[in-house]
Amino acid sequence: MKAKILSSEYISKHQYFNARKDSYTLPSGKTVDPYFVVELPLSAAAMAITEDNKVILVEQYRHPIGEKLLELPGGFIDENESADIAIRRELMEETGYEFENVTHLGITAANPGVLNNFTHLFLATGGRKVSDQQLDSNEEIEIVLKSLEEVRSLLLESKIKQSMHALCLFYGFAKLDKLT
Repeated sequence: MKAKILSSEYISKHQYFNARKDSYTLPSGKTVDPYFVVELPLSAAAMAITEDNKVILVEQYRHPIGEKLLELPGGFIDENESADIAIRRELMEETGYEFENVTHLGITAANPGVLNNFTHLFLATGGRKVSDQQLDSNEEIEIVLKSLEEVRSLLLESKIKQSMHALCLFYGFAKLDKLT
């Protein structure tokens, strides 16, 4: 059963996100006022594996936490774009690789206490380098190729700090383990 929205007011509108202040009543009758929500587009990320079994990681600076992180390639899904088309586009833009197979692993909500979006998680295999990166003007992304064993170790040692990407890797390894 959903809450009843009493009021909703945008406090910021931006090309990458919107922020709003809501007031609502829970099914129990309790009123919550104010409650802040950040609206983001759907996104996608992939455990991307080359045809010679290297995992493609991307390293980039993340200003909100002031660190460079090792992450999976991915990004926002455009309006009216399917998740599987979006991840293929993002993989090409960020890495220059195209993939024989792309399998949907699941969907996750990064922080549903504040964020309203979901991220689609994928396993992409059979990657071949076919072009240079095609990055947005605000991106500086270094491609890092690692063996499956190295990535599994990074994951188990909590060196993959982006939570959705860590989850994608766990799902990806589980899928790969079932195939072998």
